Amino acid sequence: MNSKLSLSLFFLLLAGLNSYAQNTRWTLSGNLRDENSQPLSSATITLLDLSDSTLLTFGVSNAKGEFSISNIREEAILMQVSFMGFETILEKVSRPENSQSLNLGVLTLKEKTAEMDEFTLEDIAPITIKKDTIEYHADAFKTQPNANVEDLLKRLPGIEVDQEGNIKAQGETVNRVLVDGKEFFGTDPKLATKNLLAEAISKVQILDRKSEQAQFTGIDDGQREKTINLKLKEDFKKGFFGNLTGGYGTDNRYKLQGSLNRFSEDQQISFLGLSNNINEQGFSIDNYINFQGGVESFASGGMVRVTVGGPGGGSSGIPLNSGQRLNGIMDSHAYGVNLNQDFSKKTQLRSSYFFNQLNHQINQDTERLNFFPSGDFTFGEKSIQDNQSNNHRINLIVDHKLDSLNSFRSTTNAQITQTNRQSGSETANRDLEGNLLNRGKRSNLTFGDAYQGNTELLLRHRFSKPGKTISANLIFGINASEYAGILYAENEFFGENPATEIIHQENKQKNHAWNYGANISYTEPLGGRKYLELVYNFRQNRSDVDMEVFDREGEDLVFNQNLSNKFNTIYTYHRPGANISYNANKYNLVAGMALQATSLNGELLLFDETVSNNFQNLLPSMRMNYSFSNTKNLMFNYQTSVNEPSIEQLQPVINNTDPLNIYVGNPGLRPAYTHRWQANYNSFDMGKYINLFASAFVNYTENAIVNSQSIDERQVRTITPVNVHNNVVIGGNLNFGFPIKPLNSRFNFGPNINYSSGYNLINELEDQIQISKLGGNVRCDFNWKEFLNLGLSANISRESTGYAFNPQQNQLFFNQNYNAELGLNFLLKYAFAGNFNYLKYNSSTTDFNETIPLLNLSFSRFILKNNMGEIKLTGNNILNQNIGVAQRADINFIEQTVTNNLGRFIMLSFTYKLNSKLNPLGNMGRPGMGMRGMRFQN
Repeated sequence: MNSKLSLSLFFLLLAGLNSYAQNTRWTLSGNLRDENSQPLSSATITLLDLSDSTLLTFGVSNAKGEFSISNIREEAILMQVSFMGFETILEKVSRPENSQSLNLGVLTLKEKTAEMDEFTLEDIAPITIKKDTIEYHADAFKTQPNANVEDLLKRLPGIEVDQEGNIKAQGETVNRVLVDGKEFFGTDPKLATKNLLAEAISKVQILDRKSEQAQFTGIDDGQREKTINLKLKEDFKKGFFGNLTGGYGTDNRYKLQGSLNRFSEDQQISFLGLSNNINEQGFSIDNYINFQGGVESFASGGMVRVTVGGPGGGSSGIPLNSGQRLNGIMDSHAYGVNLNQDFSKKTQLRSSYFFNQLNHQINQDTERLNFFPSGDFTFGEKSIQDNQSNNHRINLIVDHKLDSLNSFRSTTNAQITQTNRQSGSETANRDLEGNLLNRGKRSNLTFGDAYQGNTELLLRHRFSKPGKTISANLIFGINASEYAGILYAENEFFGENPATEIIHQENKQKNHAWNYGANISYTEPLGGRKYLELVYNFRQNRSDVDMEVFDREGEDLVFNQNLSNKFNTIYTYHRPGANISYNANKYNLVAGMALQATSLNGELLLFDETVSNNFQNLLPSMRMNYSFSNTKNLMFNYQTSVNEPSIEQLQPVINNTDPLNIYVGNPGLRPAYTHRWQANYNSFDMGKYINLFASAFVNYTENAIVNSQSIDERQVRTITPVNVHNNVVIGGNLNFGFPIKPLNSRFNFGPNINYSSGYNLINELEDQIQISKLGGNVRCDFNWKEFLNLGLSANISRESTGYAFNPQQNQLFFNQNYNAELGLNFLLKYAFAGNFNYLKYNSSTTDFNETIPLLNLSFSRFILKNNMGEIKLTGNNILNQNIGVAQRADINFIEQTVTNNLGRFIMLSFTYKLNSKLNPLGNMGRPGMGMRGMRFQN
């Protein structure tokens, strides 16, 4: 049977099933209005089972007050109509005779009176809207016992959670998750969603959080952050709750993990801990600062908020992409404690401590095809790494309101990182005929400690005149590190002048850096909803770097001045600016201009040289936010920024950490200037549960900083940062989601496109390079009550790179990821879960073709009262695919990497849920009866 016939039969079967479903189900519709005949938008219509009041389905009225709920199977249902500030309608509705639809006409809701009955029935609608907040009632979306918040979020319409736990709400990425309005272990959303129990949550609130400055001044600056706030049930604010898990499997694989929480109105205490050797990280590992000394600066343009101290230089000047899965084998050990304390309405404490130990072993094979005007060649590398790190992190925030007009906020974070890294590699460069050009062996050992601390003190004063404020943010930070290392390399060169080079070196490096500064902001209302903001930012960074390299000659160590480096730098930053904003009912507009003046002065002590640069730039900006409604929004943003070269990029000192790839700075480097335009549109139809998010951007960079490359006759690469012509990056993405009600399913579609055009120098030849990427993802989820979940998804990307100097060297590769997830709950006490991933990587340029099928299965049995215990048998990587693959393109090469990964293992585990039910009324009825409860009021 051919594929077209099979597809036709599939759609015929689907149409038949749909036709049958439509003939056996009916539709309920109506129009909701208030007593003044005005339509009620976003009211919730909930259909309940007559026998036990469990949730059947629900809908939401549109802007005209209309609602329509289809695919009702029951002959009679209990209809509940809810809207904030209005009395609830609760009545029995029966299926119409000789018809598949029933229109109730106009239903009038009455406003609630001040006096309420002493005894009322509490109404809980699955979804409600409160101004700019969408609120999901968690009990309406059932999950299996011991499920975490991440499992709950996957069931909420308009919310997506990918395989890594990243969250999108109405198409936008969620960057912050709060618990009862308070931060949970800092700002990482996954810490809350992966470690809190779903059944502890009363409501999930989706909101666009305004900036700290806007919350303080009351002046909307247009900045938004998609945020989730988890409201806890009152039952879970009485004592401890959490869970403990222990498991052991084949090949001595083990897992220990636990969480314990005690929440109340004024205190939150949480403990998290884990230890395993199965590549699981319970806590997110941040990309910590690279302690290599020197000063790097990045200042974003226009508005009040300023970032200084980010990356200082680009590698290629245009974005590069890759596709990969988790690599290597890891042992993780971690624990943490979070304490939030409200001492009073005026004083709040937010604090957390983390310890994380990670042991990571990597075996890696890399194949790279290099493109050069003088001729192409291949690069091959086999490497091993053994990385060990210990990290301690402390975060402390104190908020105190002196009175109604004055407040201060102190923020402190500190961390200590201990690192021990051993690596070894064998490399070879060959021409396209397979002849050796050079080959080398290298071993490297690096170990040391790094320390970081930052403190900010924010002082704020609000004048009696609304909108008139002044705030000052004082900043102090320190970074310090001490590293030592040993390098041994043997390099063999072939061709007309064959030679062998042996490098045996030891090095020591000490880095010390301090930064301090102040940001001052003053706002003044101008009348007519217009406001003026005056801003001044000052920052100074000082650093001392002492790197000594010694050549080992027999038993002696000889100082190598050419490779050693001792310098100190002072980076000073001044930036005055002004913003004017206009806030209307539906939109706000902010326009700003800043003058950025920076100076960079350094002394190269070993060479008796100085490096000095001064830069001045005007940085305009504009931001507009237009709200068509509570669930429909358009944003436009224009910003400018300056990417200034770091001292490492400016100093003409050789870095030969990799003897076949040498780095040398460029004293004549100029800063890069970037214009960024971005537009976002977000819409969520509460009546039809259709979400649409669209985004487009353009980045235009003048004097872009890229890494020029030159290859000598021995195929040794020398890399130097240079300025090139303008680089352009254009991109866009779309996320569209909608339900398929006859199939109890939801469909999400997300295409994306990116195009980059830039210049680079290869062997002193300036070449224009164009990279285009077209891809996207599609996902369909089928849910049948709390018993069955099925998810199918695909994520595909096509990336091509074109060269002006030789179009025949153009690159093309594909990365594909197909996924199927199945969850089945049956007989009240059993659960089955399966996850199948099919990864495919291929390249038309190199004929690389690699496929990786991954299958995980688990079977659970729930025991003890209220299913507080879970015994689980898990099969991980059942097909025993113990490799990881990455494929990426750079300015003049395409590369494929194959890495070791964790193979097949079977594990038996037990999870015990602590204090899962503290409300004695919480166990009444079968699952689903939590939808309705009794409330007594005075």
